[in-house]
Amino acid sequence: MTRKQKRLAIIGGGVSFIMIAAFLVMFAFGQSIAYFYMPGDLEKTSVAPGTRIRLGGLVAEGSVKRGEGRTVSFAVTDGGASVPVSYTGILPDLFREGQGVVTEGTFDAATHAFVADSVLAKHDENYMPKEVADRLKDKGLWQQAPDGTAQTGAVKTGATQ
Repeated sequence: MTRKQKRLAIIGGGVSFIMIAAFLVMFAFGQSIAYFYMPGDLEKTSVAPGTRIRLGGLVAEGSVKRGEGRTVSFAVTDGGASVPVSYTGILPDLFREGQGVVTEGTFDAATHAFVADSVLAKHDENYMPKEVADRLKDKGLWQQAPDGTAQTGAVKTGATQ
């Protein structure tokens, strides 16, 4: 093998290695993506069974029900639509009715219920995903307090304001 052939073989092997590594990284990212929805979006969009998604909005007033053990059910609303959520685990300290929440899990379109495996509670738009905060402000569910902090209005399950 000549010097030129050795150099081409090394370059070809390096390019092949980089292409395989890039393919594996893209495949891994594709498996871990969770799309973000609000309750109103789930009414308009069909979600394939078993698809992991994120559901964000406000915890509806009067919807939190504690079950046996660590099981909790509540509704997430965006002021127009509401989705019932069930979660088994320990809720964050900031979780309460009328506050922002982002849940991750699977949505069952047949029963219109969401089964969450993680819950993130938010107390103002500084920690709320920008898309959720903007949509809640557009619907009038997020008001600015005199001291500059954000406050959520009382949200009833399925009610609009």
